[in-house]
Amino acid sequence: MHPDIDEGGKMSLLGKLSWDAIPLDQPIVMGVSSVMVLVIAFILGWITLKGHWPYLWREWLTSVDHKRIGVMYVILALIMLLRGFADALMMRAQQAVAAGDAQGYLPPEHFDQVFSAHGTIMIFFVAMPFVIGLMNFVVPLQLGIRDMAFPTLNSIGLGLTASGILLTNISLVVGEFAKTGWVAYPPLSELQFSPGVGVDYYLWALQISGVGTLMTGVNFVTTILKTRAHGMSYMRMPVFCWTALASNLLIVAAFPVLTATFGMLLLDRYLDFHFFTIDGQGNAMMYVNLFWVWGHPEVYILILPAFGVFSEVVSTFSGKALFGYRSMVAATLAICVLSFIVWLHHFFTMGASANVNGFFGVMTMIIAVPTGVKVFNWLFTMYGGRIRFSEPILWSLGFMVTFVIGGMTGVLMAVPPADFQLHNSLFLVAHFHNVIIGGVLFGMMAGYKYWFPKAFGFKLDERWGVASFWCWLIGFYLAFMPLYALGLMGMTRRMQHYDVVSWQPWLVAAAAGAVVILAGIVCQIIQLVVSIRGRETLRVTADPWNGRTLEWATASPPPAWNFATLPVVTDIDAFWQQKKGAHIEHAQTAQSSGYEPIEMPKNSAIGLVIAFFAVVVGFAMIWHIWWMAALGALGIFLATLAFAFREKEEIEVSVEAIARFEEMQHAGVAA
Repeated sequence: MHPDIDEGGKMSLLGKLSWDAIPLDQPIVMGVSSVMVLVIAFILGWITLKGHWPYLWREWLTSVDHKRIGVMYVILALIMLLRGFADALMMRAQQAVAAGDAQGYLPPEHFDQVFSAHGTIMIFFVAMPFVIGLMNFVVPLQLGIRDMAFPTLNSIGLGLTASGILLTNISLVVGEFAKTGWVAYPPLSELQFSPGVGVDYYLWALQISGVGTLMTGVNFVTTILKTRAHGMSYMRMPVFCWTALASNLLIVAAFPVLTATFGMLLLDRYLDFHFFTIDGQGNAMMYVNLFWVWGHPEVYILILPAFGVFSEVVSTFSGKALFGYRSMVAATLAICVLSFIVWLHHFFTMGASANVNGFFGVMTMIIAVPTGVKVFNWLFTMYGGRIRFSEPILWSLGFMVTFVIGGMTGVLMAVPPADFQLHNSLFLVAHFHNVIIGGVLFGMMAGYKYWFPKAFGFKLDERWGVASFWCWLIGFYLAFMPLYALGLMGMTRRMQHYDVVSWQPWLVAAAAGAVVILAGIVCQIIQLVVSIRGRETLRVTADPWNGRTLEWATASPPPAWNFATLPVVTDIDAFWQQKKGAHIEHAQTAQSSGYEPIEMPKNSAIGLVIAFFAVVVGFAMIWHIWWMAALGALGIFLATLAFAFREKEEIEVSVEAIARFEEMQHAGVAA
């Protein structure tokens, strides 16, 4: 019987959805789901009792301010880090005990969902929102402008990302998630072999969030190319802005490929097309090619902004200008171009000719060269500098050591004969985490700690921060170095159970490393709580780190308009030059001429409304509830139409309000 048709032969109004979709027979899933629902209910109840809804609606949920949106992206990333790490703990615990005759506590079908959800969440819903959040907050400030080129589009991008996150979490309670791994290769992801809704949850969540990411990419490229401060030529932009530009150029070029690929797989599953099926002359390997045409640029979409963070942090805490600025820019753009011609190294074992494998192997080695240039530039920046060992620089130093190790193992796997032995083994898993945790996550943590005082006006507690860093660093090596050894021993990835008992001590060590990382996460939570409670003693001025770029020229936290008078840039490290007195005359002229009213974009609920209807459409398409999908699509259309005909697009900030804020700011600095 067709899943949309009930026993009476009639179409069901709820499609495939029934009470059987709730996994009442799985105590682990129901326990975790219950805790998640209770936590959400507690938070919503607390907000209601405290009467915070008007403030949240006015200042956050409907805000189009790039700083607010950036903070919300980072909050989403940190929340999903907890969810993704919970999956990691479950996997490590299962593999630590499931040796020989012991089967562990996770059944195979649940274990498959756990590792699929872990990869999907960590890449799409932790790393991406974290990177985009930091770029959102920092880039307009560093460019010396008041907001993004398209502020409302920015809000919609955030809403669509949140929609994808919500759909992924709904799969924990209603239905199931994909059991295919985070890459969802056909034929396993085709309807014949994955008839449930897990792959559909995966595809619709990533399609919706991917559209939001593409909108964000277009927004950033336009902002950086067209709206910089007067005098800020390309070669006067901070390196973080360069890496943000390169990352978003990759988003604009690569994400449409992923959207089209998932679209073809959806057509295979919903309308019986044969793009990737075994029968009907489909080609499953074409999916693999298309996925990694997006997938390898995605690695650099994530790591390039992290490189930008390290450039800012190393320069600031060394008290020196960045060594080799032009070579750093050239290396960034070289990586941006080369990232599109290395994708085949993800599947050397596909059966391509030796010439093809050799070409992609050589290109993979070549792309390591500009990355090496960056590492040496950071080292030369620190050489001769007076380094202040605050928490952000610790994350940067930890990155340099860890990322270089991960990079060397990557170059090893770029040799096709070596990759034939290591492909699909835990060696690959260790390498991937070596560069993503040691590179992207350490970079985002450095940026989070570095710009937190700018966002909220007070520093994070240093002691708990240093403790979290050492737990993360030690825990990482303890968790992933054993996986290199296991990969060389022949253990493949995604094993729910294994018969070789001699592997177990290595996996127990890896599980212990995950527990140490958990201690690092706990330290970070404590750090945040302690810092918020003691924020009055941790208050900072506009420039707590003695920074070099324009974000430190405005208040902490900055006003909605960022700058009372837009800066004029005449050199690299514009704020550093101002502090040296190079632009005192200009500053005095700007002050004496007085302020002018500032037009700022008006708050809008369009991002929230579209996010709601996107969840409705996604959920309806997953469960084949066609009338609900039509209503959701109609809701998106009507909301967009209403927004297009809005009467008032901007609000005016008066001269009095600007002057009053600036006076308070100067009084606070003087005090």
